[in-house]
Amino acid sequence: MKKKKNQWKYKEWISGYLFLLPALIFFLGFVVYPMIKGIYLSFFDYTATQYRFIGLENYRILFHDSIFKKSLWNTIIIVICTVPLVVVFSLFISIIIYNKSSFTRSFYRAAFYLPTISSIVTISVIWSWIYHPTYGILNYLTSLFGIKPISWLGHEKFALPALILVIFTTAVGQPIILYIAALGNVPRAYKEAAAIDGATRWQQFKHITWPLIMPTSLYIIIITTINSFQTFGVVQLLSGGGPMYRTSTVLFQLYQTAFQFQNFGIASAMGIILAIIAIFISILQFKYFSSDVEY
Repeated sequence: MKKKKNQWKYKEWISGYLFLLPALIFFLGFVVYPMIKGIYLSFFDYTATQYRFIGLENYRILFHDSIFKKSLWNTIIIVICTVPLVVVFSLFISIIIYNKSSFTRSFYRAAFYLPTISSIVTISVIWSWIYHPTYGILNYLTSLFGIKPISWLGHEKFALPALILVIFTTAVGQPIILYIAALGNVPRAYKEAAAIDGATRWQQFKHITWPLIMPTSLYIIIITTINSFQTFGVVQLLSGGGPMYRTSTVLFQLYQTAFQFQNFGIASAMGIILAIIAIFISILQFKYFSSDVEY
């Protein structure tokens, strides 16, 4: 009897892993293998004409490359600006929407989530019309206040903030959905008890709501950080990294280096540096915010 029971457990164990096998093969083939291959290639001078081992030379070149450092700084600025804006705005909108009727909540959730599921090409075309220096609606609105037309994507001062605004609008959809769901899991009894004891709305939010939705906030912060580090499509379609590399990001420069300049070794080194920075910052965020998480 015991032997049959062990055989049944073994068959159940095997069947479980068989169900996981397709996803595991995909993960190993399209995530793990490219990562290992990228680390390997970063130690080689790998171009269209040669392939030789050079050790850490690619990394030394990048650390002395002013364009790469500018792209890295732009990427960090995008992360620093986007993540807090997304968290604060998403939470603010979610709190407002949550108190509305179910129909209103569904409408606003769909409206805010639409840019998330829309094609980046479509979004870029719309924003290129908005930012157009001659016919753009943004310049039309600013002209009502006597401001001269601005080339938003061609001006060194305004190009990066203009891109950050586009990235922000495409990043708030999912956090709003998640925050509305998280707010629904906060027991009303806690707030009612706090209100009876004289707690203000801010005190209720600070001591009840925020700690209970911290797991959701942690997820949103880390995912938004990683996505911001991977900014590419908006840069390629709207600004092309200009003017004077003012909007260039590490991922965009990686694409140019690999597929336009055919220097796969340096491109791999860029990817490794970006991955290390993103992982390091994500670990810091997890260590800092997870101490306040209540499961």
